[in-house]
Amino acid sequence: MNTLRRDITTAASTPNLLDLDRAGLAQFFLERGDKTFRATQVMKWIYGQGVVDFAAMTNLGKALRADLQDSVTIDLPEVVADQVSDDGSRKWLLRLDDGNCIETVFIPEAERGTLCVSSQVGCMLNCSFCSTAQQGFNRNLTTGEIIAQVWVAAHALGSRADDNRVISNVVMMGMGEPLLNYENVVRAMRIMQDDYGFGLSKRRITLSTAGIVPAIRQLREDCDVSLAVSLHAPNDALRDELVPLNRKYPISELLAACKDYVGEGRRRVTFEYVMLAGVNDSDAHARELIRRLEGVPAKVNLIPFNPFPNTCYERSSKSRLDRFFDLLNRAGVVTITRKTRGDDIDAACGQLAGRFRDRTRRRSHRLGEHQGTQA
Repeated sequence: MNTLRRDITTAASTPNLLDLDRAGLAQFFLERGDKTFRATQVMKWIYGQGVVDFAAMTNLGKALRADLQDSVTIDLPEVVADQVSDDGSRKWLLRLDDGNCIETVFIPEAERGTLCVSSQVGCMLNCSFCSTAQQGFNRNLTTGEIIAQVWVAAHALGSRADDNRVISNVVMMGMGEPLLNYENVVRAMRIMQDDYGFGLSKRRITLSTAGIVPAIRQLREDCDVSLAVSLHAPNDALRDELVPLNRKYPISELLAACKDYVGEGRRRVTFEYVMLAGVNDSDAHARELIRRLEGVPAKVNLIPFNPFPNTCYERSSKSRLDRFFDLLNRAGVVTITRKTRGDDIDAACGQLAGRFRDRTRRRSHRLGEHQGTQA
């Protein structure tokens, strides 16, 4: 793989073409006095052919190729580790220019291949049941660092004999809160959808959020992808403990934004609900959740808790999870139980950690600042 990595001292001043969607690339070439169709040519090479060496982009003139080689970059992360689970899930540990590391996970299934992509180096939301949150927060990822995860995975996985994409779905469910890195995430998702990018349907891209209400409302206007919400509790008192963001955007406000997001029709919001033994998994919790979701186009995804070092939580028993499922299902709430995948390589839900330096000094004092600028 030709990574064309930038020296960290010049990274800030050298344009990375992965940071630009098609409109941005067209503007880039226009400002250079070139034709805007160069944008589609370059995107076809990078995303369609997986070519990141300008010298190999043969439908560009020699002078242009040489100029691009000297003035811009296609900056891909270094693959530090590439692990494959017993169940076929695959996790990459990727090192960025500044030395921080993030994780990206591929989950193969019979009818789809789902890539779980990170949006931040760490996470500042401090959800108590999540390993990523316990590591702290360093910074937002750039657009290029987000889309590069898809490129690296697509390159590593190759293509199937029937020429269908191995990666059929992308979920913004990796490290970080995507809506606290709004502009970069939206731009990256546009590249994922672009016919000259990865060509994914907007229904095959899912953004998972803890509930940044103003950003949810804006997202529908800017990039109408599928929405998943980390709910995890049926009432504000419990959710305040599990998902501290709830103190700013309580459940009633969150559900109202979700209803507006999908509007009228057959679409549903997926509500993620991690099952914590003795915490949020009782019959009473299930019945309260049913009442909460009344009138909301919802699908509930029950997630067995995936343990990590020093956690105070335990996974709900199978009998308790099944009982919770049955109560929701009998009440007419579309419910599925997520199969745990990749836990033997710490690639399961809530287990991603990466390697980075926590710059938040315990996160909480900067959360309001980030919400003000991103949402």
